[in-house]
Order: sequence, then C-alpha cells, then structure tokens
Amino acid sequence: MSSNEFSLTDHRCSTRATRNRREVIRDAFCGFGSLALASMLHDEGAIAGVPNPLGSKSPGLKPRARSVIFLFMAGGPSQLETFDNKPLLNKLHGQPRPAEFGEAKYQFIQNDAKLLGCKRSFRKFGESGIEVSDLFPHIGSCIDDIAVLRSCYGDQVVHSAAQYELFSGRTVPGFPSMGSWGLYGLGAESESLPAYVVMPDPSGALEAGQPMYMNGFLPAAYQPTMFRPGNNPVMNLDLPAHVDLKKRQRTLRLVRELNEATLQTGDDELEARLKSYDLAFRMQTRAPEVFDLRQETRETLDLYGVGRQPTDDYGRRCLLARRLVENGVRFVCVVSGGGPATMQWDAHSDIEENHIRKASETDQPIAALLTDLKRRGLLDETLVLWGGEFGRSPEAQGKGRDHHNLGFSMFMAGGGIRGGRVVGATDEIGLRAVESPHHFRDIHATMLHQLGLDQHQLTYRHLGRDERLTFLEGKVIDEIV
Repeated sequence: MSSNEFSLTDHRCSTRATRNRREVIRDAFCGFGSLALASMLHDEGAIAGVPNPLGSKSPGLKPRARSVIFLFMAGGPSQLETFDNKPLLNKLHGQPRPAEFGEAKYQFIQNDAKLLGCKRSFRKFGESGIEVSDLFPHIGSCIDDIAVLRSCYGDQVVHSAAQYELFSGRTVPGFPSMGSWGLYGLGAESESLPAYVVMPDPSGALEAGQPMYMNGFLPAAYQPTMFRPGNNPVMNLDLPAHVDLKKRQRTLRLVRELNEATLQTGDDELEARLKSYDLAFRMQTRAPEVFDLRQETRETLDLYGVGRQPTDDYGRRCLLARRLVENGVRFVCVVSGGGPATMQWDAHSDIEENHIRKASETDQPIAALLTDLKRRGLLDETLVLWGGEFGRSPEAQGKGRDHHNLGFSMFMAGGGIRGGRVVGATDEIGLRAVESPHHFRDIHATMLHQLGLDQHQLTYRHLGRDERLTFLEGKVIDEIV
C-alpha cells in the first residue's frame, strides 16, 4: 500500500462519524488508545498477528486443575514396602517364586533368586481404611485425599529408558516431557515467574539426565527452568547493590537490540533466550519475595520440617513448590534422589536401610504439602502426582530388590481427583499388575484431562506426524476423576 493510499484512508476516516469500538480506539486522542490496545494484545500474546507461545490459552475441556506438582521419587520406590501389602510374600520368604506367577525379566537378579519378604508393618488410615506402610505415617494421615494406583506398569526396566517413558511417554530422549506438553497446551499464568520448574536433588544427576525434563521438538519457549539444589535455588535474584533499576533496564534493552540485530525468522532458540532475559528482569523486580521462605510462619516451617534433619532439604523444596503454584507456575517437579544408586530410591543392596532413609526425608514434607495446599484452598486446583520410574522386585538381590516395571504403585491427589480410593491390584506377591493395569500413558492422559486438555487434540506437527504425549492411546482413569 502506498503513502497516498494511507492518506486517502485517513481522509475518509476523518470525514465521517465513528461507527464502532475499533474506530473509537483508533481515533481516541490521536491514536493513543490503539497504543494501549497494542500493549494489552502483547500481554495476551497476539500483537501483530504473532502469537506469544507462552500466552495463556483456554483448554478445550472443563479444567479441574490449573497446575501440577510432580513428586518424583527417582530410582524406583518399592510398592511392597509402601502401598501394596503382600502377606503371601512374607509367607514365601526365602523360597523360589512359584511357577504359576509367570516369568519376569530383571536387570541384575539371577535365575535362582529367592523371594524377599517385607519387614514393614501396614495399618489402615483414614475413613477410607487404605493400608499404608509405617514408612509413611504422615502421608497415611492424608490418605482420604489420595487416590492410590496399585497397578501401574511401564515398558522398561533400565533407569534411563524408564525415566524417559515416565516423563515423555517414549523410551528414548528427544521427546517433550509432560511438563512441556502442559505448558504448550495452557500457556503461562505468571509474567514474573517461569511456568515450568524442575527442582533437582542436591545429591547429583540422574541416569536420564536433563533431557528427560526437556521440551524435545516443541519450541524452546516450553523448556523447563532448572533450579539449583540447596538453599539458593535461583542465583542473582536481587539487583546488585551498585546497579539501580534504570541501569538494569538500559542493559536489558542493549542486550535485546544486539540479539534482535541477528534474529532470523523461526529461530525459536534465540527468541526463547530473549524471553529468558525479560523473565529474569521481571523476577529480579517482582518475584524475590516468592523465594523468601522467611515470610512463612514458624508453624508452617515446622509443618514441612524446615530447619531440621533429615527433612530440611525436601521440605524447603516442597514449600517452595507450594509458593510457586500459588503464584501461577503451571508445572513443578520436585525430585527426591540423585547421584549414585544409594542416594536414590534404588535399593539394590539393602531395601530396609535405603527406604527408611529416603522415607524419613520425604514423608513429612509431602504430607505437609498436601495439608498446606488444602488449608489454603489450593488442593482443589493443584494436581499432585507421586511416583518413580518403576517399582522393586519381589525377589531378593542380596538384602535389596531389583528394578521392576510389571506392577508398582503411584498416587494422585488434588486437582479434582477423588481421594480415599485404591485403583487396581498386583498379584499376591506383587509381581504383576493383574487388576485394572494402568500404563504411564494413562497417568499422562488423566493429568491432561484434569488440566482440561484432550490428549487427542493436544498435538504438534513434527517431521510430518502429529505427535502427542500419550503416543499410542492413553486411558483416563475414570475411577478417580
């Protein structure tokens, strides 16, 4: 369109009465109204017809939850020592597995391995009377808000592949995690906090590494923000003493102009980096109080076990997870376990020592999280998922148990999940899911459903194929929704 055409348009507009709201905005105060509208559209991610990938989106279904906290018990907690009491296993302790239970493939257990009984005691909790191990007395007190899934299974018995499948539905790296899919489907709620956060264990990295949490082939805007382990999860959150707000704004403007000078269309990695600078600035100016646990009451800190061992670290991270979802973060993963096997739930050598130690670190903080969310009115809109990449074998590996993917326990709470229920069952020795078996993709489908996302509609075109989180077909677990 030429400059003459523009002038003709302006002339036509000036010689007739304003007819609609759009023209009112355009004409008001010589166009200042349109500037305000442009700012509003930018916030909503629609300026100049270029969508903001993190702009808030309306889900296709009626949402029951707006955020997810995944309590990832890395290494594989034993179903037999936690939520799945098997008296027959104790009776058969020290004997070979009876042939009628079928075969199972393990990573380390020998063919002549004997069954290993469980030394934990179980009792019924709550009005629902669900049995929970004495490893989890605090979680047991919340059991009426929890749906225990005793019949979960996966396809892999190796840590890395099983962790990929747990997070992305695939057994190889390079596919988006459930956190990235959720962010892709819903967008971000907060402008001053990252929308997808992973809080790793301070003991070290896991077998699948950072790729299991990542965005895969989704645009880089949907990648997680990895917090640092320890008491200082975000470095340089405050402005330096010698830098005022105007200086920081000028620095950010210069960085953006330099980056935009070489920005090419479709370079989502650089676009995501630009947005990360903007987010970092907003975090420095608006969000430091979110990370300051000193604002919590002494009663709340004690509830989570903050300030005493062995609950201090996981308690801090669970409390921070509550503060994050309270302020609009979509997906938070709080990892328990890292580094060598003994520092994970990977109890090969001594199931008793390992699980007593790991449970003592996490039981109180997890129950505190559920309690705190509920009393603040946040549990109804926050889906809490607990579990690992597999369970543990009924057979002994020394005094421990091997990896086991054929039947194990996970649980869900909040976010519209009906608590005080048990779904499915394993056989009498905890070897295989035999009643209402649920694959990881069923967990994913249920999570998406509670967020208001249809697994069939939430797709992304990649290499000529419409990819989705549930890959083949996930089944929403109707018994708990």
